[in-house]
Amino acid sequence: MTHTNINTPTSIDPSPQTAPKAMVPVLAFAGIIVAVLQTLLVPVIADLPRHLNTTPGNAAWLFTSTLLSGAVATPIMGRLGDLYGKRRLLITSLGVMVAGALISAFTSDLLVMIAGRTLQGFAMGAVPLGIGLMRDLLPRERLASGMALMSSSMGVGVGLAIPAAALVAQYADWHTLFFGAAGLGLLAIVLTLVVVPESGMRAEGRFDLPGALGLAVGLVLLLLPITKGSSWGWSSGVTLGLFAAAVLILISWGAMELRIRTPLVDLRTTSRREVLITNLVAAMVGFAFYVITLVMPQLLQLPTTNGYGLGLSIVGAGLYQAPLGLTIMCMSFVYARLAAKRGPATTLAIGLVLIAIGYAAGLDLMNAAWQTIVTSIVVGAGVGLAYAALPALILGAVDPSETGAANGLNTLMRYIGMTVSSAVIGTVLATTSRTAGGVEVPTLNGFRISFMVATAAVALALVLALFLRRPRLRIARIQALDNDPIVAG
Repeated sequence: MTHTNINTPTSIDPSPQTAPKAMVPVLAFAGIIVAVLQTLLVPVIADLPRHLNTTPGNAAWLFTSTLLSGAVATPIMGRLGDLYGKRRLLITSLGVMVAGALISAFTSDLLVMIAGRTLQGFAMGAVPLGIGLMRDLLPRERLASGMALMSSSMGVGVGLAIPAAALVAQYADWHTLFFGAAGLGLLAIVLTLVVVPESGMRAEGRFDLPGALGLAVGLVLLLLPITKGSSWGWSSGVTLGLFAAAVLILISWGAMELRIRTPLVDLRTTSRREVLITNLVAAMVGFAFYVITLVMPQLLQLPTTNGYGLGLSIVGAGLYQAPLGLTIMCMSFVYARLAAKRGPATTLAIGLVLIAIGYAAGLDLMNAAWQTIVTSIVVGAGVGLAYAALPALILGAVDPSETGAANGLNTLMRYIGMTVSSAVIGTVLATTSRTAGGVEVPTLNGFRISFMVATAAVALALVLALFLRRPRLRIARIQALDNDPIVAG
């Protein structure tokens, strides 16, 4: 027999207006750490095989393991937060991340390093948990700007982590990157304990362990061939077999979730038009955003002797990427005022248009390093608005007790988009590369095709966004922005 999901809250914090003013930046700081972990090893990616005495293919598991564990942990930690306390699970996820960072900091053994990186992926649950805490605790006039900053922290972290990690990697032992990540995680835990109160909001029911296991297996089987397909071969038996197994398991998982009383993911809620479209758009935005983080470092660092490379060092290239993260952060403040006037759906559409304009202009802005800054600023402005609008659209369409799980799924869709982006753009650059000095290097044509693919993804997202209703969402219209210290300055 089919049952409907019951997720009514058992208690609600009666006085959200007492939430500390420092709560938003503390939670956003936790979100930035998540993004830092994603790009922590990017500056040393070429040296990892030598550091670990392994092959480039094996070294790539340091990235794949974190992605897979994060994809699995994000919706699960969100649901656990709904049931047992979002602050508690936020601290737990950060604690697991710190343990993983310390494991990686003290080893050069590949398998141990992969284990540590797998634990670091648990930090990815921090973003939906932080958004859920804001939904539960912040007064109405601070909610839009707070959620915008939290949601945008993923982009901010990616934009700022690369130059910071490059500086550390150039002037210190590469293990220092993990010590730094562990230190940031411990600081986030302490600040959360001191500043962030626990939410009184709870969902009824028990944790859906079979659903969690089914989703975990399905996601791993889906994302693994996406990340490794280019090296395994897209038509190989292993790749196609894993895709087929993922489809079967996820379909079976969905059928099971529809039949139980308190599922891990309420698929009926997820299938609502507003929620479904917002999640699809999240995947497209994640896809488009990741393109610039993949293309720009290579363009900036390629030697000028190629005729199109800009010849910068790792640190120099990282500094030229910093405006991307800074712009995303600044636009999270702009979002609150824009959404108050136009609503989150219109603000999302504006952000998508800006991303498309940035990539279209970027097709001809590859001749000088300063031109890449222009592209980064325009794309970053669009990503900042889009990332900020996504949680507002989700939270306006779900029950308050589903906050953690709903935003966990939305965050997961962003990660899936980024994963697919990595696979697609990697294939594009590989198939358009040429041989120079005995090695394969990407071409200017490959960079431009990558930008065109990103523009197509954003165009699809914009078409989907046009089907979003513009209701009077509970958090869409903010009446007292002038009282918000984050927006007012």
